[in-house]
Amino acid sequence: MRSSNNRLWFLWQVKRLSLIIASTSITSSKIQVNGVHLHYQQTGEGSHAVLLLPGMLGSGQTDFGPQLKSMNKQLFTVVAWDPRGYGKSIPPSRDFPPDFFERDAKDAVDLMQALKFKKFSLLGWSDGGITALIAAARYPNLIHKLVVWGANASVTQEDVRIYNGIRDVSKWSEKVKKPLEELYGHKYFAETCEAWVDGISRFAENADGNICQQLLPDIECPTFIIHGEKDPLVPQAHAEYIHKHIKGSRLLLMPEGKHNLHLRFANDFNREVENFLR
Repeated sequence: MRSSNNRLWFLWQVKRLSLIIASTSITSSKIQVNGVHLHYQQTGEGSHAVLLLPGMLGSGQTDFGPQLKSMNKQLFTVVAWDPRGYGKSIPPSRDFPPDFFERDAKDAVDLMQALKFKKFSLLGWSDGGITALIAAARYPNLIHKLVVWGANASVTQEDVRIYNGIRDVSKWSEKVKKPLEELYGHKYFAETCEAWVDGISRFAENADGNICQQLLPDIECPTFIIHGEKDPLVPQAHAEYIHKHIKGSRLLLMPEGKHNLHLRFANDFNREVENFLR
């Protein structure tokens, strides 16, 4: 009898371990959406689906390691995508037509629907934050909650000056540059960065430098805006503008945070975001 009980206990432990491994592993796949094969990573088994949207030249691999690894996988199913032309969603090569943020927003939402998520939350960093703002406004019935950081709804002449300061990737720090060069190769990395600077700078020619200012009042879901007070790429006025124009939104300023605050202060960031998403 004892031998039988020991065997049952052993089998139960094996099954339990298998379930833990399945829920914590990060899978990687591609799915066809809007005529392109989009790469994504997925982890967790929670009922609350969350999409992570990376910044310029970003991917799940380069931009969201601490979130894919450490967000609560019992509460959340976490998906990190590579927008078309970024990461492993190549081909096609990345381009920046006037509607590239709108295109990314549609791709992101259609990706989650292709993965059979009926409703989901968005966590968008930098360009991914802009994409998330547009998606939340355009598809209010699909978006549960919204978190953005390092995002802006317009482009000023000061922003254009900042963007031109990062045009030459040879001047980037080795820590930031190395993973992107490994992912893309130097030529694609350098040329795409230059094309991005040109593409986003064109918004400064619009009235008030508009990217998506007019859409902010259409965002209905609970919204959490996070901003690093030492962000060298996105002035704090952008976060304050977004906060002011999204009804009921919450703004958190992180005194020591820079543009990549979710990486440098991953534990604090994950805790704040998880509390909000709950």
